[in-house]
Amino acid sequence: MNKVAVITGATRGIGRSIAIQLGQVGYQVIVNGMNQTLIDEVVREIQRTGGEANGYVANVADPSEVTAMVDVIIAKYGCIDVFIHSAGNLHDHKMMNMSDDAWQSVLDVHLNSAFYCIQRILPHMHNGGDILLMTSTAGLTGSVGQVNYSAAKAGILGIVWTLAAELQHNQIRVNAIAPAALTDMTRPIIEHVKEKYANRNEPFPEFWKVGSPDDVARFVALLLEQSDPDLTGEIFGVNGTKVTKWQKPTPAFSANSVEEFFGTWQHQKGR
Repeated sequence: MNKVAVITGATRGIGRSIAIQLGQVGYQVIVNGMNQTLIDEVVREIQRTGGEANGYVANVADPSEVTAMVDVIIAKYGCIDVFIHSAGNLHDHKMMNMSDDAWQSVLDVHLNSAFYCIQRILPHMHNGGDILLMTSTAGLTGSVGQVNYSAAKAGILGIVWTLAAELQHNQIRVNAIAPAALTDMTRPIIEHVKEKYANRNEPFPEFWKVGSPDDVARFVALLLEQSDPDLTGEIFGVNGTKVTKWQKPTPAFSANSVEEFFGTWQHQKGR
């Protein structure tokens, strides 16, 4: 039987492209989303190109719905080989204007749902497998006006680095991608930036020139093909055909006393 891949947020953007790509290369794809009509469209697209797919409506921010979804998948397939978490949302505001609901909603969809899904899927990864989570440069470097999103995506990094070590003896690899792609979620932000620079008569920054969801999907398919068991705990930036490997944070400097520390700080700042 072909490998079983469960993909959250698979009805649009990057998740949709990954689902279709994996269906084309022989995975049995479980398409997760919140809208049955959109799920059915992706399932039909995978089947149209000769792939195998089924869909499941579940709000992955609700642990009881995740449990029910995994139970149905295991009853049908018996195991799960790949889990890809691509579900996401945005409620952008600066801290002073951010509501409790906006904060909680983004953490629930990006971060808490990653925990709920992984915790319930792990017992069914009998032959090893791959866990792949979507993070963001917002989680790596911060992003003004996105404190909830940045915090959630930084939390994903902690999951990756912890579980990569925790699960390596089970032959389960855990990695993350920080994608730069034009999607329904990123398009309003990119269009706003484009308009801002056009009004200034300034060139559009290279940073905001992003690739497509299909670029990310092709990278995912090739990543899953790699057989190296040590290819785990990594963060990959993917923007079009450009791929970046992010490093885990390392100490910049240390000192033997508080006075020496701040002396070194001032010296480095002075440089």
